[in-house]
Amino acid sequence: MVQRAWQGRSSVQFNIGDREIAVNIRDFDQLSAEIRRRFSARQGFALATINLDHLVKLRCDPAFAAAYAAHDLVVADGNPVVALSRLAGRPVALLPGADLVRPLCALAAGAGVPVALVGSDDDTLARAAGRLMAEMPGLDIAWCHAPPMGFDPESAAADAVLDELKSRNIGLCLLALGAPKQERLAARGKGQTPGVGFASIGAGLDFIAGRQRRAPLWMRRLALEWLWRALGDLRRLGPRYARCIAILPGLMLASLRLRLSGRGDHG
Repeated sequence: MVQRAWQGRSSVQFNIGDREIAVNIRDFDQLSAEIRRRFSARQGFALATINLDHLVKLRCDPAFAAAYAAHDLVVADGNPVVALSRLAGRPVALLPGADLVRPLCALAAGAGVPVALVGSDDDTLARAAGRLMAEMPGLDIAWCHAPPMGFDPESAAADAVLDELKSRNIGLCLLALGAPKQERLAARGKGQTPGVGFASIGAGLDFIAGRQRRAPLWMRRLALEWLWRALGDLRRLGPRYARCIAILPGLMLASLRLRLSGRGDHG
């Protein structure tokens, strides 16, 4: 497994209570090679994209932490996580979930793997599916499903979603349910539908469908996408970003300790 193969001196690890969450994918080349291998073997996976907001939630949500620990592929989503990896002397590349939608679909199309889109709303799913299939000849988006408000990833409704994925022979399921619901469903699906690859992509489908507008490229290159988002919804995102900033000093100190000690822990 990748989780075991790329740990130690190269991986970036975070201690969440008694659990250890590791960024175990360095860059897109490693991710694409691993996804291709799993598609070829029809071996499922759960892919998470860790960021500061997740690290805040993980500390106060044991169910979320348990689900994250069950993921076998974890990438860095957010420049702060990338900066922490460099501070720790174990650099990883920035791989935001929103930027992975098209590459993952391209890999699925190349492997002849049917794709499902789960989350968001019916209109967004229809728009995103149409645009993706128009862009990528051979892409088979075999099922789109928008769960109702209040969807519980531990419910009978979630069981029905997983059963549908299995019956349709889905190989890649893109989850746009938001954290922690998408990660909890992915962790559950990894056990119940072992042939399905789950990737949590947040607002990725909203961007493709044109329902949300991403920060201009120049802002993303300057690591200012967070500012763009905050200015667009300061009342909701302001407190979230404040909580993220509050945990940064401790993470920076842990990164320095990790660099100096050579231990495989990151608190």
